[in-house]
Parts: sequence; structure tokens; C-alpha cells
Amino acid sequence: MSSIRRRKAVEKEPKLPKDEDDGKKDKVGGKVREAKAKKKWSCVDNCCWFVGCVCTTWWFLLFMYNAMPASLPQYVTEAITGPLPDPPGIKLKKEGLMVKHPVVFVPGIVTGGLELWEGHECAEGLFRKRLWGGTFGEVYKRPSCWVEHMSLDNETGLDPPGIRVRPVSGLVAADYFAPGYFVWAVLIANLARLGYEEKTMYMAAYDWRISYQNTEVRDQSLSRIKSNIELMVATNGGKKAVIIPHSMGVLYFMHFMKWVEAPAPMGGGGGPDWCAKHIKAIMNIGGPFLGVPKAVAGLFSAEAKDIAFARGIAPVFLDNDLFRIQTLQHVMKMTRTWDSTMSMIPKGGDIIWGGLDWSPEDDHVPSKRKLKSDDTHNGDGDTSSKKVHYGRMISFGKDIAEADSSEIERIEFLDAIKGHNVANTTCHDVWTEYHDMGIEGIRAISDYKVYTAGSMIDLLHYVAPQSMERGSAHFSYGIADNLDDPKYNHYKYWSNPLETRLPNAPDMEIFSLYGVGIPTERAYVYKLSPAAECYIPFQIDTAANDGDHNGCLKDGVYTVDGDETVPVLSAGYMCAKGWRGKTRYNPSGIRTYVREYNHSPPSNLLEGRGTQSGAHVDIMGNFALIEDIIRVAAGAEGEDLGGDQVYSGIFKWSEKIKLGL
Repeated sequence: MSSIRRRKAVEKEPKLPKDEDDGKKDKVGGKVREAKAKKKWSCVDNCCWFVGCVCTTWWFLLFMYNAMPASLPQYVTEAITGPLPDPPGIKLKKEGLMVKHPVVFVPGIVTGGLELWEGHECAEGLFRKRLWGGTFGEVYKRPSCWVEHMSLDNETGLDPPGIRVRPVSGLVAADYFAPGYFVWAVLIANLARLGYEEKTMYMAAYDWRISYQNTEVRDQSLSRIKSNIELMVATNGGKKAVIIPHSMGVLYFMHFMKWVEAPAPMGGGGGPDWCAKHIKAIMNIGGPFLGVPKAVAGLFSAEAKDIAFARGIAPVFLDNDLFRIQTLQHVMKMTRTWDSTMSMIPKGGDIIWGGLDWSPEDDHVPSKRKLKSDDTHNGDGDTSSKKVHYGRMISFGKDIAEADSSEIERIEFLDAIKGHNVANTTCHDVWTEYHDMGIEGIRAISDYKVYTAGSMIDLLHYVAPQSMERGSAHFSYGIADNLDDPKYNHYKYWSNPLETRLPNAPDMEIFSLYGVGIPTERAYVYKLSPAAECYIPFQIDTAANDGDHNGCLKDGVYTVDGDETVPVLSAGYMCAKGWRGKTRYNPSGIRTYVREYNHSPPSNLLEGRGTQSGAHVDIMGNFALIEDIIRVAAGAEGEDLGGDQVYSGIFKWSEKIKLGL
């Protein structure tokens, strides 16, 4: 018998009183509003949206740039600024100039590409891919692996076990530093317009991280330069080469000139007349002959003006280690293995750079220089402002930087007892040499108050003993008493123009070409870091300013005239005075010229980095500089260019330096 179930009647919802019904509606409405509130975008959503918009805009602009006619940017620029001048190569070809002397490019620090030939497991798939230069993709894909492979052995200054990073060869080694950011490309293109090609142009690429002599020990880079110059001279009818070094490449080629004439095995065995037979002229661009203060800041605290400015804007990122990557500590640990950085420590001590109460640039006042000066006059502006102590390269506190030397009480730091800091695991500590100093050692440095170029070497030996021990085996920073002393035959002196002689080549010419009119780092105001036990204990005090918008002190950095990296004093002194005429540093009387290029920034974005820039790298696209180089390569001499071209006070400042010549 089938059972029949009665369906239960649908229960009607009891009717609620009006007040209760309103309350229920309010609850439902509240839940709806709460749900809507939850749908509001979070900070992450906003960030993703912003990044997406930036990327979309960028790719759209890139597409439009590649899709538009190649002549459109020039058409728009000419519509705004008027007709553009012919590039130097085209201009000089119209004048009838032709290929004559082969040219050799010597790149500086960081501008040459480096590629991986052997690496650890983390670098799988990177064989012969660029680790330095190009897109720098591996920096953000695998930063720790990148730092590991870019670092050198802390004991030898050479390759760590299982790693081989080598310089890229050919003109592509340093034509562009990154996509769209030229270094040598503009100069190469203009020489090509005149008829130059790879058989008459050579890029002397080398591993800019290692010491100059070690480039020969490991890679035979100096031997390759020697062989290529000899080949180019022989295959071009015996016409001597024009050498064009840039930045640190200037010091590297100075080392080469001594190496090539020195007897083997330390040298290349070319004999005392090799340079006279093979080199017509050396056209040094932005040469840090006497070093740069920026190198001191880099070794001392892994920063310079730009890093200090970034810290001032975003202190959380660099100081509080928001992403647990300790950026500056890794940078310091890596760069202190690069011996080449120690070649640019200021040379000559207080005699060249000044002491507590004087410096050659004491009368410098920031001003706009538009007119060329003669050999003795300079347009440095009004000198009535308060005196700036540029000789105090590092001062702990603005008050110390400005105080009279008699008011400064200094406590000797070399006798301080160092103590080991226990690694702070709460901040993922990255070991640096500061951990071996302890708090007492760190405070001893700040208690000494102020450091000049004369005490700077002792300071760096104290804070970076391992790095400086390696560096001191390859470089020297003093002034020679007697150049006939056999000790100066050692390679550690070859890149210091104050401790070595130029070759016996009276027909050769040496040019110093550099930009002026840009504030350039000269001295620093420091302070103790608030987290000295965990982080780099010293940092540039970005709160230190002189109150004047056009003043010399800004964000803890004192600036003088220069090309943004190399002060005029370092770039110009040797050609203005140290080598001018027959001196103990220039016994054969090689002719020297100073050619300055007054900085003029681009007038609009379409001009890119401009054709009249005096900045340290951008000057490589300066039409006036390129024209001077091409004229010399085509056979002109220094007098044909007009001799010296000076806008700064280099001749006046050089006279203040009491160096026996």
C-alpha cells in the first residue's frame, strides 16, 4: 500500500510590526553598504592600476615612435627651434676632410659591457649574456645572483671560484650603455660619415672592475691594445694613431703608456720610443687625472650626491630596509671588491686639494659663464661671498665645515680600539668591513671631525682595510720627490701623473677636453647613521644647506665647477700647468692643450641629451668636442683648433698649487 504524504503547507512569513520591519530593512541596507565598502580599491589595486597605465602609455608611445616617419622628430624640432646644424661628420666632409689617422677609443669605468662566460647554478641560461650594460634585466630578475657574479674575490681582486665575467669586444662594447643611452655611438657615427670603419677604429675594451695591471695578468688586455695599435698604424701607411680615452680610461691609458715601454715581464717591452712611433695625439675626455672626491664618498658610505638625494626623498627605502634587500650594503660589499675604484681616490694630498684653511678654488662662486676667458682671466663671478673650505673633504656637521680651524678639537682615530659588532639578525645583516670596527671605532671616526685629502688615505685604510690593502698594491696617491728613484718603475705608480713621467715623444700632443658650468662634488657634510650597528654607520647629511638657492652647499654636498663628476682642478691641472712646457713630469716638452666646453642643456625634450652638453657622459655627443676630435684625426694640430679654450678659473687655480715642477 502506497503511502501518501501530505504536502506541508508553505508557511507564510509572519507579518512584523512596522518598527521591526524598518529595523530589518536597515540591517539589510547596512549589509549592502558594507559589501559596497568592501569593494573599494585597496592600495595594491591602485598601485597595479597605476603601473598598468604607465606600461600601457609607454608601449603606446613606443609603438607610435616606431610607426612614425624617421624624419618626424627632426621636423618637429626644427619647427620649434629652427633649422638644425649639420652633424660634425657631414660638416667636415663638406669641407674636404678625409680619413687619415686611425683612432682608438678607451672607455671608462662602468660604460663598457661585461658578459658571463662561466657562473654558478643561479646564473643558468646566461652564458655570454650581458651582466653589465644593455637592459640590466638580471638586476631585477635575480638581484642576489647578479651581485654575486659582479663581485670579485675579496682576497685577490680577480675572479671568484667558478665565475668568469669578461669584457664585451668590438665597437658594441661601449657604443651604448643601455638602449637609447649613447656613450661612444654619436662619435663613432660622425667618424663613419667621414669614411672611418672598423679597420680604422678600435674599441680598447677591458674589464673596468679590476686593477689596470691585472687586466694584463688575466686577459692580456694591454697586449691586445699594443698589438691593435701596431696593426692599425702598419695598415694605414704608417700614420700614427689618435687615442681618445674617456673618464677612468684616461688613467688606464696612462698606465698603458708606461707599461708598453717598460721591459718584460712587468711591461710590454716596446722600448722607450714606442709612444713616439705610434701615437700622434691623446685626446682625453673628462679625465680624472688627480682623482675625484666622489670616489671617496663611494668607498666611505657607498653613496654620492644622487644617492644622498634619493635617501632624502625616500628614507624608508634605503635606511629602514623596507624590502629586506639592504641595497647600499650590497652595493658597498660589491664595489669594494672592484680595485679600479681605488685608482680614482684624490691624489697629491693637501698640496693639490687644499687643507683645513685653504684650497685652490677658495674664490669660486657659482655663476653662469658664457664668455670664453683667456689664459689668466676667468669668469668666476663675484668673490665677496663667505669663504668655503673646500679642502675639508669630509666634515662631520655643517658647523665643523664652516668653523675656523682653531676652534676644531680633533681626537686621533688611528689609535682607537676596534670591536666586532654582532650581526643583527633582525635586519638581515649583510657583512661589511664596518662590522669589524665596533661602535667605539665608528665614533672615533666622527670624533676626528674633519678630513682633508692628506688624511683621507688613513681614513680609508681604517674603514676599508682589506680593500685598501689590495688597492695600495696597484695604485699610489702621493707626489714623487725624485722621479729617478728606481721604485717609481713599479706599476703601482704608472697611473698617477704626480709620480711618473710622460714618454719621450716631443712630437706627440696631449689634450684635456672636459665640460664646465655644472656643479660638481668637491666636499661632503656627514653625520652618524641612526642605526649604525645594523646599517652603514655614516651618511651624507642632506639637511645641510647654506640657505642660498645658488650656494655651494646643497643636500650635504659642496660643489665647484666641473662636468658633474670630475672637478675642473682634476681634469685640467696637468695640461694647464703640471705638463705645460718642459717640466720634471714632461721632460720632452710634449705640447698640451686645455679645451673646455661650456655646458648648455637641451632646450626641449626632442633634443634628447643635447648637442652642447658639458656633462661627464653626455659630452660624448657634444658637436664642438666631436668636431675637435675629427679635425685632429684628419691631421690637424692643437694650434689649428685655436690652442686653449677656457671658461673656468683653471689657470688661476693652478697657480695657487705650490708643486715643484
